[in-house]
Amino acid sequence: MKTPRRTVRYINLARILWALITLGAIVATYADTASRGPVQPMNFFGYFTIQSNLIVVVVGFVAGAMGLAKGAAVPSWVVGLRALASVCMVVVGLIYITLLAPLGAAGGVPLPWANWIMHIIGPILVLADWLLAKNPTSLSYKAVPVLLVYPLLWTAVVLVRGAVDGWVPYPFLDPDQGYGVISLYVVSIAVVFAGITFLVVAYGRRGRHRDAELEIP
Repeated sequence: MKTPRRTVRYINLARILWALITLGAIVATYADTASRGPVQPMNFFGYFTIQSNLIVVVVGFVAGAMGLAKGAAVPSWVVGLRALASVCMVVVGLIYITLLAPLGAAGGVPLPWANWIMHIIGPILVLADWLLAKNPTSLSYKAVPVLLVYPLLWTAVVLVRGAVDGWVPYPFLDPDQGYGVISLYVVSIAVVFAGITFLVVAYGRRGRHRDAELEIP
């Protein structure tokens, strides 16, 4: 049974709405940080949480707008962007719950309501969108290493900055712990990233996601 056009429209409007809400949370967090002193942009935008939610903003606007305009004819690169957003936000949620929340660390988002949007609600909604909405095309497993390029580059930049100027976005990457401990964290997170990326791509390749009669772009 074909998905009603009204449902398709609502889902794409919801993507745009969540992009606006997420953008509002990022702007509010920046303003709150600036209210306590000068903001160093490289530090503020150095948090993986902030960058991942910016990806959600871009993907929400792009996927939502193209879904409204093109319906099931959305190109595969849009599916790839949605996959990247899903991977990043799942990792954001897992790292926050397992490594940051137990330490009472805000992870770059001191505003409670913005913290909920970027660390908890966002990961749930973005993952739900990937699991429930049908992709017009499936990604090849060759997309897995491509999707891992961004988090690997982010990690490399953070490690270099930690060694050069001592700034790190999260306490578990603090050089004062020793690079043996940091290496353990980095390898563990890399394994989690790779596993989640593989699962996201594999789920998108399921036969029911390629059924043109059930697609929600």
